[in-house]
Amino acid sequence: MKQPLIAAAIVLFGIVNMVMLVKSGPTMDSKPVVALAPLVRVLAVTPETVLMTSSTHGTVAPRTESELTPEISGRVMAVSSAMVSGGFFKKGEVLVSVEPLDYELALEQAKANLARSESEETNARKSNSRQIDLAKKHLASDSATDDALNRLQVAQATLQEARARLAKAVRDLERTELVAPYDGRVRSKRVDVGQFVNRGNPVATIYATDYVEVRLPIKDEELEFVDVPLTGNTLVDSTNLALVKLNANFGGDRYEWTGEVVRTEGEIDPQTRMINVVARVLSPYETDGDKPPLSIGLFVGAEIQGLSFDDVVVLPRIALRGDSRVYVVDAENRLQFRDVLLLRKADDQIYIKGGLQAGERVCISPLDVVVEGMRVRVPNPGNEVAIR
Repeated sequence: MKQPLIAAAIVLFGIVNMVMLVKSGPTMDSKPVVALAPLVRVLAVTPETVLMTSSTHGTVAPRTESELTPEISGRVMAVSSAMVSGGFFKKGEVLVSVEPLDYELALEQAKANLARSESEETNARKSNSRQIDLAKKHLASDSATDDALNRLQVAQATLQEARARLAKAVRDLERTELVAPYDGRVRSKRVDVGQFVNRGNPVATIYATDYVEVRLPIKDEELEFVDVPLTGNTLVDSTNLALVKLNANFGGDRYEWTGEVVRTEGEIDPQTRMINVVARVLSPYETDGDKPPLSIGLFVGAEIQGLSFDDVVVLPRIALRGDSRVYVVDAENRLQFRDVLLLRKADDQIYIKGGLQAGERVCISPLDVVVEGMRVRVPNPGNEVAIR
């Protein structure tokens, strides 16, 4: 009997102590849950004058590329030291010489033939004059007069032919030297000393180096911001050429070259909706310091300088909500929906022409749930970052 009583007493003692501890412990006051307004980043609006640019890319190409082709046949007697792949040459430089002996002989024959034809024409003219005088005195028959006239006409035709043969012989002799038509560079050669070349078969490919051109495709909607002609003469006014900044990585470093838009190809590709403008860079192989030349075939990026616009607000693209709306944070830190006049979207920025006032704050933070008039929190109020 004693053990059950002792166990019951212990349990009762524990219950009493627990009740006393609960009653004597600290009490907690309940408070209502307060929802915090979302924290957002804002930018202060500052309208400015913006110079538009259009980003594109292209491959450097020569302004003129030609096949160096002999106009006569013969054995190659000499080849210029510039006639190697990558070799430079000047306008008027002799690049290939063909053995001239056969053409020198042909020239001497043409000269001799011309002298004989001139003599025959002189004699025929004198004979014709005598026959005319005799005919006037009724001392010559009509047939004799006609024969004299015919001999004169044949002699004149022969003389004309002799002069043409002489001109051809002179020209053929000159053509034994293949002369550079412009300052340029050799892309490839297919001839050497001792080789027999035939008329009309190219012996080298060359291109001009006074300037290079780059075809730059741009979207048709970009034409609003770049001053290039689309109708009439495709040559741009030389006094108002749009500047182009070309850039490329070469040997681990980044380099830039400056050119000008000189024309547009004038047609919009119906598939890509792109139009090609052509940029020109003068003296691409004349460089200062360690800057590499703007070599043919180099792939380059390009920034085409466009038109200037006043009172434009530039925002990061994340600030745009939908097609043409931004969120403005008012003086009470509440969101206001604002429809704006969008001028342009380019890369990671938008350009706004109307709908915002200087000093207003634009929200640039992503928000999952947005209600117009909802309150937000702005870090460091009064110290917003000005837009650009």
